[in-house]
Amino acid sequence: MNDRIPSAALRREAPAELLGALAARFGDAFSTARAVCEQHGRDESPFDAAPPSGVVFCASTEDVADAVRLCAAHAVPVIAFGAGSSLEGQLLAVQGGITLDLTRMNGVLEVAAEDMLATVQAGVTRLQLNEELRHSGLFFPIDPGADATLGGMTATRASGTNAVRYGTMRDNVLALTVVLADGRVVRTGTRARKSSAGYDLTRLFIGSEGTLGIVTEVTLRLHPQPQAVAAAVCSFPGVANAVDCTIELIQAAVPIARCELMDAHAVRAVNAHDHLGLPEQPLLLMEFHGSPDGVREQAQTAQEIAAGHQGSDFAWADTPEERTRLWKARHHAYLSALQTRPGCRCVTTDTCVPISRLAESINDTVAEADAAGLPYFVVGHVGDGNFHVGYLIDPERPEERDLAESLNASLVRRALRLGGTCTGEHGVGLHKQEFLREEAGELAIDLMRAVKQALDPAGILNPGKIFR
Repeated sequence: MNDRIPSAALRREAPAELLGALAARFGDAFSTARAVCEQHGRDESPFDAAPPSGVVFCASTEDVADAVRLCAAHAVPVIAFGAGSSLEGQLLAVQGGITLDLTRMNGVLEVAAEDMLATVQAGVTRLQLNEELRHSGLFFPIDPGADATLGGMTATRASGTNAVRYGTMRDNVLALTVVLADGRVVRTGTRARKSSAGYDLTRLFIGSEGTLGIVTEVTLRLHPQPQAVAAAVCSFPGVANAVDCTIELIQAAVPIARCELMDAHAVRAVNAHDHLGLPEQPLLLMEFHGSPDGVREQAQTAQEIAAGHQGSDFAWADTPEERTRLWKARHHAYLSALQTRPGCRCVTTDTCVPISRLAESINDTVAEADAAGLPYFVVGHVGDGNFHVGYLIDPERPEERDLAESLNASLVRRALRLGGTCTGEHGVGLHKQEFLREEAGELAIDLMRAVKQALDPAGILNPGKIFR
């Protein structure tokens, strides 16, 4: 996997003149301390790279613009940092440079309840925003699991558990404030729900992983809090049964808000971590939003469909406490799995396929993983055809790294053959660059490179990501 880290010869270290200028401009908000740089030089990916030369703790769009302007004058890379929860190496300083920590940009600038929108700084997290909205009758639905920053979620085009009903960040971002590679500030989009005015620059920056500009403010679409919410859990004898049940739920037009798969390995891990006592079989976690009668009808329909696929131990709850207990399993799956093999690293992947090909994709993936004998777990937002596999490897055993990457390559290429994508929500980063080429083709890659060259001719914005 280390062959994805560019050669040390490509690193553009920050000169003393730049470090001095940053210290003069930002004072205590700039640090070159080794511990601070190392903290900002790693994420949840299995990659190891040298840390940045320094970290600027930005508190405003002006701070970001000034920092980028100084770095641009010295052709030194700039990497944006949010919660640090990326899984594909997006925030690693693989060509050196300065990291801009945006977590102090944590202001909710406006909540316009009548327009059902909010404008926030990039460092606001999704839980923070929903706490702010708690008494407004509105909520922001995108839930990638981690309490990620909304700037980071925009940069990686995040989605998560609610995407089957509410869409992804692409569908819920109306406007952006972005700092460009030369320090200029551009504002894209409007508060209107639709527009036909020119190129869609907002969606150009969504999912660009900090390679085209640094998002500093986001205007988001909000949704009404449902009158009633019910969560349900149901176990199945095999993964195939659970996936087939999901497909029938979608085809039956049940307006399900969340539909999450956990395989037996994931269930076993969360049982050990959270003492939940769930049957250690593949299960579906579901959530229904609507009126009290509508939610009850949805849950009953789901129970009937699940029974037709040998579903058992169907339980549902409509109180916040009961729902929290059921969803704790899904949100703790990743960290729980890591604890089943102390000292391990997790090579994670995510693909998304048409819902009709989901069962084939997951079944073949599970069969290959079982045959390989490497510890793994499967979770997925199966309501929209997206699932994740985590291969748990011993970082001191190169043969396990190679095996995990081989399994990952087979999984991704299977998704491409089935009409899917190499990444449903994690992004490209370092890990999926070759697969992006296979998926998109050379001409599309050339077009993407042309956009990058036009917006960042010196190549200072998060270099080494998306393209080699």
